[in-house]
Amino acid sequence: MYFKRIEELRLDSDLTIKQLSSILGIHRDVYSRYEKGLRTVPIDILIKLADLYDCSIDYLVERTNLKK
Repeated sequence: MYFKRIEELRLDSDLTIKQLSSILGIHRDVYSRYEKGLRTVPIDILIKLADLYDCSIDYLVERTNLKK
């Protein structure tokens, strides 16, 4: 499933895929596949992203337009 918000939030935060994957402790190619929708984002990564961007998981997966 493709979640465009994880890419938008990364770009808004001026982070490269390499920088963000390092923050998350995963390989760059793995994170790139998350953004492209080629790989399912595990819940532990969604939690880390929500914490990093100070938003809800629902916002990340586009179930809501409210960030919190």
